[in-house]
Amino acid sequence: MATVEASDGVGLYAERHPEDGSGSGLPIVFSCAYSTTHANWRSQVEPLVAAGHRVALWDYRGHGRSEVPQDPAAYTIDQVVSDLARIVDWVAGDGRCVLAGLSFGGLASLHFALAHPERVAGLVLADSGPGFKNPEAAADWKRRSEKTADYLEARGMEAFVTGKAAPTCIGRDPELPAARMAADGIRAQDPAGVARFGRHVAGLAPPVIDALPEIKAPALVVVGAEDKAYLRAAEVMAAKLPQSRYELIAGAGHIVNIEATETFNGLVLEFLEEIAPGGDL
Repeated sequence: MATVEASDGVGLYAERHPEDGSGSGLPIVFSCAYSTTHANWRSQVEPLVAAGHRVALWDYRGHGRSEVPQDPAAYTIDQVVSDLARIVDWVAGDGRCVLAGLSFGGLASLHFALAHPERVAGLVLADSGPGFKNPEAAADWKRRSEKTADYLEARGMEAFVTGKAAPTCIGRDPELPAARMAADGIRAQDPAGVARFGRHVAGLAPPVIDALPEIKAPALVVVGAEDKAYLRAAEVMAAKLPQSRYELIAGAGHIVNIEATETFNGLVLEFLEEIAPGGDL
């Protein structure tokens, strides 16, 4: 584990597996959903490392074990893309890597791929979307983000992770070991930092739907069959991305990597093999 310094000096928590950076396979950086932490990806580390890949987990500013800037101006989508670039440099040097993201993590990965296409070997977009192009839908999302931020500040992370939001941050079975690890990471956060991120980043992130055809990197688009809020978004991304593979995972909801861990890991491993030098893509 390490602290990676952002362009504005904020300390970003990051983990690299294996710690020495060894591994012959493609490096992959996992970005979490809004309000969750690196711990949500814990069950992806071992099988990918066993297959020879370098794996990086990290926390957004204001999240998890990363520092929590007090100034709202420190929270922008451009700064998140810059933060992700620092993590990519840390795990991949000057080479390319695969970006994997769930929900907001997928949107952040798309923004990065558009800003730095030369650094992206592939994308794994799980239960995610390209943002809201419709002004009414965007305004509604902003209101919902504000409401969530207000709740976090008033009630705290414990109430959040054990309440109605639980299925969308740890999955629908809180007794799963991976869900319990994810919950521990979420409840340990500073609610003020997560709220600031929601108001100024997640709630305001511009859509990239019209720019999806510009992304030439191969993409694996994964969505839980019971995640109704993201089914259409996943279909749209798969249709507009020039090189995409669409996978619907039966019986899974929003936190597909925890609810259907083995299936999800298998799909990611297959995808990494396909896009590796000498692979099928």
